[in-house]
Amino acid sequence: VQLQASGGGLVQAGDSLRLSCVGSGRTFSSYEVGWFRQAPGKERAFVGSISGSGRTTYYADFVKGRFIIARDNAKNTVYLEMNSLKPEDTAIYYCATGPLYSRTRYEYAYWGQGTLVTVSS
Repeated sequence: VQLQASGGGLVQAGDSLRLSCVGSGRTFSSYEVGWFRQAPGKERAFVGSISGSGRTTYYADFVKGRFIIARDNAKNTVYLEMNSLKPEDTAIYYCATGPLYSRTRYEYAYWGQGTLVTVSS
């Protein structure tokens, strides 16, 4: 499966942004998909994930209700909606296929190219 993330950009603190991750192939709905982010000089960190059906989601603690992951399998797309953005959310955001409850990047097999989110104060 191939993934392509998009939707990043420059926003101000407090704004919202929605990222998209489009997958290829007819079996996209069978893949659990996670979002990660990598800030400058830092390790790639788990943000959250969603089951193939979209009924189950799992988030990193720092999300604290600000981010929502959803998917539309008819469009082969997984979304990351980010609200109340903070400057510390600035990072390249990646989507990847992997186990729903895994926070470990090494367990994710297929990765999109990443999309940059910059939050100004």
